[in-house]
Amino acid sequence: MDELDKKVYEFFSGRVVKKGATKKIKNSANVPTYVLEYLLGTYCTSDVDDEIEKGLVQVKRILQENYVRADEAELIKSKIRELQTYTVIDVVSARLDEKRDIYIGRLHHLNIKIHISDKYIREFEKLLSDGIWSIVSLHYFYDEDNRETPFKLDELTPIQIPNIDINEVLERRKYFSKDEWIDFLLRSTGMEPTQFEYRVKWHLLARLIPLIENNVNLCELGPRGTGKSHIYKEISPNSILISGGQTTVANLFYNLSRRAPGLVSMWDCVAFDEVAGINLKDKDGIQIMKDYMASGSFARGKEMIPANASMVFIGNINQSVDSLLKTSHLFEPFPKAMVDSAFFDRIHIYIPGWEIPKMRPEYFTDNYGFITDYLAEVLRELRKVPQTDSFDKYFKLGRDLNHRDTIAVRKVVSGLIKLIYPDGNVTEGQIEEILKYALESRRRVKEQLKKIGGMEFYDTRFSYIRLSNMDEQYVSVKEQGGGKIIPEGQMKPGHVFTVGQGTNGMFGIFKLETQVTNGNGKFSVTGLNIGKESKESIKIAESFFRGNSKSISPSIMIDSKDYFLHVTNCQGVGLISSISTGALVAYCGASLNRPVLSQFSILGSFTIGGTIQKVENLASALQVCLDAGAKKVLLPITSAVDIPSVPADLFAKFQTSFYSSPEDAVIKALGIE
Repeated sequence: MDELDKKVYEFFSGRVVKKGATKKIKNSANVPTYVLEYLLGTYCTSDVDDEIEKGLVQVKRILQENYVRADEAELIKSKIRELQTYTVIDVVSARLDEKRDIYIGRLHHLNIKIHISDKYIREFEKLLSDGIWSIVSLHYFYDEDNRETPFKLDELTPIQIPNIDINEVLERRKYFSKDEWIDFLLRSTGMEPTQFEYRVKWHLLARLIPLIENNVNLCELGPRGTGKSHIYKEISPNSILISGGQTTVANLFYNLSRRAPGLVSMWDCVAFDEVAGINLKDKDGIQIMKDYMASGSFARGKEMIPANASMVFIGNINQSVDSLLKTSHLFEPFPKAMVDSAFFDRIHIYIPGWEIPKMRPEYFTDNYGFITDYLAEVLRELRKVPQTDSFDKYFKLGRDLNHRDTIAVRKVVSGLIKLIYPDGNVTEGQIEEILKYALESRRRVKEQLKKIGGMEFYDTRFSYIRLSNMDEQYVSVKEQGGGKIIPEGQMKPGHVFTVGQGTNGMFGIFKLETQVTNGNGKFSVTGLNIGKESKESIKIAESFFRGNSKSISPSIMIDSKDYFLHVTNCQGVGLISSISTGALVAYCGASLNRPVLSQFSILGSFTIGGTIQKVENLASALQVCLDAGAKKVLLPITSAVDIPSVPADLFAKFQTSFYSSPEDAVIKALGIE
């Protein structure tokens, strides 16, 4: 035992199990963790090694004799017949036989049907869905005059703790520090916290939010092998994982023909594994899901039916996050039918799965943690306690958060407070840490919505305001890194940032770097993925520079100099043609040895005759400038008519100036008097 183990065993003896014991059996028994630990919690709760070993032997014997493997089903049936009574561990589900007005149960692995008493259905409604793991006592009675199954049910005991005293957890939480409690929770899920960085611990903890908070919509996409589905499949009997994503509206919400509730009414959490394969066979399936994710209710027939199940979407990202951000968005793995800004706007939290390392043997703990079934019941009990207003005493949210953003942040804050501070004893600083994580989690969603839905979602500068001094703090998203593209301070002469629309329709930042050397008037252009249109745009700038340089400044020498222009596609949005103004300013700045203004971006282009062209979709272009760190922008005067289309809050973020000709653009960009 380490120090945390000793404290855990002291305050939660009988409620904890040594996770190393679970690992020993788990490799040979293909049952969920909560099934194993239900048995371990019964036979293996001691801290004495010899007694633990005896308990392990007992659990192994029970699994060996009673756990039904599909390939041994006929052998178990034979044992029931020969011994007359027998106890098995299997998944049991039930359905109503309307013709006979009885409930028919099915043991999934044993593949037999049994008659189930109404009292079990009333007590355990989940039997009517995809089934629950149970300990089932059966006897065998064959009657040749009765065509019903000879297998009869004596007793059914679902593998779950029947009740807990939540006050026991709340009262004993005070004996643990914040870090100790987080580590204890992670060990309870099977993870070894000493192997993870602090930020990764929060991601692992956030996976539990759908189990402790009603109607939370969570998304986690990342590399394979990071344990994304582990929580929803192994840890809680109150969560169901839909592998492959194939389901129907009747199964998920409500079966009209049978008048039977679906999964969201019976489970605390419904998780979809491998989001790329999600397929709701009904045409209105996605719309019903959107309605449910927004309101926690759905309409079937003439009724509006409420439910509390959280929705979880997990899947794999098959390329680096950097390349995905440059060419698409972080919801790209979803099927095309679901790539809809209205659907993604209902997601409350996006866990960056790419920050979680691939699971290795040392990442799984051998130390003490809650029996997973006990943990699941604690989480379920805490679902009844809302904490969505917990930060209102100290903070308020910034103006960029709309109604859905606010709901999302409040739900995530509530979930994390109940996980880390279930007794409600939390300080201002501790709430602030949770609030930052919640804002980042929702902003990650909003940043992708901006890419998918455009300026409807432009307001992504999430912040919170401390009520004591009205100080406003902005929360960034780690993978965006946009604010560092256009640096503060003076740049080198000939270095210019410009904005253009790529071939994929997205706007991006381009950096033009020009170097001038002694020569004979040669112009060269370099850079990755410089296509024909981009080169033609630069060629227009070069021709105008050659023909009009003296009108800009008599000191510019062309025939005795060589010019080298390098184009950097900072955000990988594809090839563009609208960079002639930026290229002209770069050539002139390098010739005159004058830098552009600090944190400056140039928009727009001109034709070979010098005609100024306006910026297409001005609002989106300005949003890209803001995200990249620009504070000053130079716009073509032809774009002035589009200013009303730009949100006032966005336009006010810049010092804006306009140019009426290519020469005017150079003069204003370089500050020439």
